[in-house]
Amino acid sequence: MRLSHFRTLMHDEFGEMRAGSLARDHVFAELGGRTAEQAIEAGIDPKRVWQVICEAYDVPEARRLGRDD
Repeated sequence: MRLSHFRTLMHDEFGEMRAGSLARDHVFAELGGRTAEQAIEAGIDPKRVWQVICEAYDVPEARRLGRDD
């Protein structure tokens, strides 16, 4: 997954302000005790980061691939 697609998914699901805050501030044990931004900077695939966020925030399966509009 490209970083730009990850950011689009984040913005679509959480809104621009909340997506940024979530990526910067929420620490995920599943990402080695890193935030989403730190995990991506450490070389973790954005797809894996997105999957962890989806699980943590109970994003429905139907929305995990993006919007259908």
